[in-house]
Amino acid sequence: MEQQDNANGSLDGGGGGGGGGGGAGEVVTPAAVRDGIAFLRRRLCGTPPGAANLHCSSPLLPEQDRNFRHLQQLMAESVEHGYNNSVLLLGPRGCGKSMILEQVLAHLELQFKDRVSPVRLNGLLHADDRCALKEIAKQLCMDHHLVFSKTASFDENLKFLITMLKECALSHKTVIFVLDEFDLFAQRAKQRLLYNLLDAMQSNLTQAAVVGLSCRLDADQLLEKRVRSRFSNRKLLFLPLSFEDVFLLLHHVLMLPVDGSFMHGAYARYFNENTVKFLKQENMVELIRQFTALDLSPRRVVDLVFRALCNLDRAQGVLSFANFKAASNSLQRQPKLEALQNASVLELYLLVSMKRLEGKEQETNFNAIYKEYEHLQEAHRTSDHYSRQVSLRAFEHLLERELIVFYDGRGRGNTSEFRAVELLISNHELQEGLKSNSVCPVTLQQWFLHEAFK
Repeated sequence: MEQQDNANGSLDGGGGGGGGGGGAGEVVTPAAVRDGIAFLRRRLCGTPPGAANLHCSSPLLPEQDRNFRHLQQLMAESVEHGYNNSVLLLGPRGCGKSMILEQVLAHLELQFKDRVSPVRLNGLLHADDRCALKEIAKQLCMDHHLVFSKTASFDENLKFLITMLKECALSHKTVIFVLDEFDLFAQRAKQRLLYNLLDAMQSNLTQAAVVGLSCRLDADQLLEKRVRSRFSNRKLLFLPLSFEDVFLLLHHVLMLPVDGSFMHGAYARYFNENTVKFLKQENMVELIRQFTALDLSPRRVVDLVFRALCNLDRAQGVLSFANFKAASNSLQRQPKLEALQNASVLELYLLVSMKRLEGKEQETNFNAIYKEYEHLQEAHRTSDHYSRQVSLRAFEHLLERELIVFYDGRGRGNTSEFRAVELLISNHELQEGLKSNSVCPVTLQQWFLHEAFK
């Protein structure tokens, strides 16, 4: 995410009204706006370890908050009382598993200073158990300022791991193993890494915890019997966000505290009142609905808010629809639409002719497309009439831009004008492309919107 300090947004629809009334100029000061943006950015980026103000930590939804408290309790028991715990965080990608875990680890490091040693592994990066155990030894050596041996064997690294777990227990330090993509570790032959980790935790002489993250809800069923018997069978389920949760999350991340922890209380109230009113606008609701149509993950929502904050007009001091619209456009690049914006008039004519033929369920090769194009030109006598040879070159240009493709999937040949093609853009994309193209004639838009238009 680009952290732009210069505001370039404009106020549009609902950003300028609100609770400040006539005194808005008194509460919207450069210092208040600067501190407010900085506060919200710190919240969106997460609280760094050692930060004293926990108001900056990313707010959690009720379901996430329950999982956060449960996981924090389990990990705190491991650190404070020496219990060896294991737990799985299960849920679809983008539902907040990693975010919850990182916040728990950050709180543990604040609460138990120098008594937590996290070791992170990923099933995609550490392709086999030998590589994973070597990475564990490397991270433990870095954390405890020891010399790491690159030539150590699997057995030597395993012996080193058990020794380190015992030494950490003597110094009341807990090693927390974070296994991302846990199901990939469970699909390996013999599951040696999982077995050795969980087996070492059966001893009273060690102090450790294992946290597995997976998008497979049946990840625990992949474990062998000997591994499952050593696993505590604790599972925390994470549900994907709903559209209502998205707006609840927006309210959480965009509210400035009014309890005195933020020094500009009047500006915080003014900003919050405007934000609540602004988020209820129909155009804003529709923008969020379109933006989250394919991905409802908290990370995507946070990215949108961060970009909108970068676009905030500091003279106004509040967010506007234009800020979110610009943020949405920057995060949702549409190469097809950009290609249509730069297309020539003839290329637009060919695309519309092809779309009309598809609507009539007729054959769509170059000959049929050009025939439809000529028919429309003869009916309306426009000045945009081009020869067959020029139209064929424009047709080939559309193939190069991948706006259309041959139906059989083979490359171009000497008989390209006789081969069937298909559009790679939707009706909505073509309509938006015609509207955004500065040289598109009005007649062409009428041909597209009304298939019966002759």
